[in-house]
Amino acid sequence: MKSILISDHKDTLVGMRLATIEGIYVKDLDDIRKAFDDAVLNDEIGIIIVTESIFDKMKDRVLEVKKSNSKKLIVTVPDRTGLKDKDFIMRYIKESVGIKI
Repeated sequence: MKSILISDHKDTLVGMRLATIEGIYVKDLDDIRKAFDDAVLNDEIGIIIVTESIFDKMKDRVLEVKKSNSKKLIVTVPDRTGLKDKDFIMRYIKESVGIKI
């Protein structure tokens, strides 16, 4: 299984390439959608890494794939500006499980 990064920041892309993770640099929403959908459909890719800004732009689609029976692991990482949404994990658990922690 391969991992792939979808990023709109070249610094994040270069950093992940140093860790031997291939990546795709995207500029606009159409590029983001195409790269994400191609990664979801590619059977060789097991882990899809997206930056937080990419996640914000495609939140509904990413959560749809996460909640489906997809065998893909989708990970959101902060980009060079740092973590923006510190309560994301708590909200995600609450939405997924339906309980407040």
